[in-house]
Amino acid sequence: MMRILLTHTPHMLANYYGDRALAELRRHGDVRLNTSGRVLDDPAALIAAAGDADIIVADRTVPVAEPVFAALPGLKAVCRVAVDISTIDVAAASRHGVLVTRATPGFVAAVTELAVGFMVDLARGVSRSVVDYRAGITPSPRPGRQLAGATVGIIGYGMIGRNLAPIAAALGMRVLVADPDAKVEDAALRQVPLATLLGEADFVVCLALATPETENLMDAAAFACMRRGAFFINLSRGGLVDETALRQALDTGHLAGAAMDVGRAPDQQPTPALAGRPDVIATPHIGGLTPEAAEHQAFDTVRQVEELAQGRMPPGAVNAERATRLRT
Repeated sequence: MMRILLTHTPHMLANYYGDRALAELRRHGDVRLNTSGRVLDDPAALIAAAGDADIIVADRTVPVAEPVFAALPGLKAVCRVAVDISTIDVAAASRHGVLVTRATPGFVAAVTELAVGFMVDLARGVSRSVVDYRAGITPSPRPGRQLAGATVGIIGYGMIGRNLAPIAAALGMRVLVADPDAKVEDAALRQVPLATLLGEADFVVCLALATPETENLMDAAAFACMRRGAFFINLSRGGLVDETALRQALDTGHLAGAAMDVGRAPDQQPTPALAGRPDVIATPHIGGLTPEAAEHQAFDTVRQVEELAQGRMPPGAVNAERATRLRT
């Protein structure tokens, strides 16, 4: 029977894996839980917890580096319960013959809905009024903005962008898309260069991929290109945004507000100094935190482990040709 380490802390286990997926995983192997009470975010802790495990099913907060592969000769696979495998050293895994897999995105609908919610909240001052009322202050009625007739600019036309665009159009919004690596074929949308999008959009929704090339994509020059009084929303990764530049754009009033589910704090959470501003709406990286989205990715790893137990290459493998330990 396969020996499996599930790295999740109790909080992560409850919110990002769940009892149903855990029960199914146990059908395919001897599952060991992380009983340390802490995130296994250093190699020594992960090595100690894994022991003679054949498979590590790793949550998104756990990096897996060269020392882990070297110290665990019996480790055959690392299955990430997420799409993002940037904190797994895939090159090192390949050198040691360890398979790396990733989950498919089950969070598209959840993140899309949060994007719409952010736009409504920014446009109508919902959170601002709630905070005032809870502080015992009766807020003054202020005119809001209507989404219908407004322009939304979507940076990145991946799965979430493709889902959000027609929904925004159905709300009566004019939709602009900027993505040099994708082609927009929907006639209801308009594909434009990034500078054009920034200059015309009332709402800019950042959904770009986080790569070395897109680090600080939204810098001082980018925010200066945005329309005065526009709103900025980040639902991708914190590294896409120069936070000093964003803060300055808000301080000067060039931007009317911002919303973010991600930032440069641990676990990609918003930076508290930005999140606490009265002109910012922030959530703690919960865009994909719904039972449906979490179960989708958890069950992906269950299926991957099942395939490995049957001697087959699982879906989601990213270095199948280098996974020589599977043959031992």
